[in-house]
Amino acid sequence: MRLSPVSQHLLVFISVLSLEIITWTNSAVSALFYPFGSAAGDTINAAVDDGSSSVIQLLSPFLFFDRTYQQIYVNNNGHLTFNEPSSAYVPYSFPARGSQDIIAGLWTDLDNGMRGVVSYNQYTSGNVLTRATQDINTHFPNLYFTASWVFVATWDKVAYYSLNNTETSFQVVLISGRNFSFILMNYGDIAVTRHLVQAGYDTVSSTHYFVIPGSNNGSSISNLRNSSNVNVPGRWAFRVDGGPGNSKNNVIGFRVRLSSFLDLTESTEIVLQQIKQELVKYGLPNNIELKFRKLQKTKP
Repeated sequence: MRLSPVSQHLLVFISVLSLEIITWTNSAVSALFYPFGSAAGDTINAAVDDGSSSVIQLLSPFLFFDRTYQQIYVNNNGHLTFNEPSSAYVPYSFPARGSQDIIAGLWTDLDNGMRGVVSYNQYTSGNVLTRATQDINTHFPNLYFTASWVFVATWDKVAYYSLNNTETSFQVVLISGRNFSFILMNYGDIAVTRHLVQAGYDTVSSTHYFVIPGSNNGSSISNLRNSSNVNVPGRWAFRVDGGPGNSKNNVIGFRVRLSSFLDLTESTEIVLQQIKQELVKYGLPNNIELKFRKLQKTKP
């Protein structure tokens, strides 16, 4: 890509865009997850196939890109919605260009009526906020962030529908403070499945969306516990407040070198989304638009 002129020069080199694979231990899983379950004082969802929580009034407003929410629903099939509960167990592909905001830790056909527990809690003080502050400042340096609110939704050893010998564990953690908002997705043991699956997020009209690479393939979904965009196996972190400055008139030039181009005709959107998240970490607005441009290589 050729550098574009900008008012403030920024050159970002991403030498390798790859996912680090590291073997897990049980202690690593325990360290990754935020407190959950009865011991943490969680509210437990009813053990009902395709069920949801009742409406949860948030103790602090949560800014999710272009919209600020005062309530949320934890749906048993692995996702969070804001305006109404959802019993949908077949995920649609992001970007869906739909009419609702959705955060999908692992959207698939889960059945906590058969096995496992779905629970949630929120915090405005204490050790959980201290931990969230440390995590965000590690994953997004130079923001000098202090968490004032944390919401933790956990799917603990939940079975897939009609597959009672399976167990799948993951968390979605919402974190906010001042005008910043973040999502952490933490993954433990994820069983392979024949069901359709998807992990990431999508907004109204898909103005913003992200699909965790490989999360839409049930046969390889267990790799979520090893993948990351913040060098912490099993964790994906996203800044979702829209970022500083919302002007789309700023053009940023950057140069990228990939370890493997795979087949960009099929993977372009995923590659662009991964690059975008890297740029957002360094303070670029979350509504930046990235596009590949084909260049003709000529011999000197």
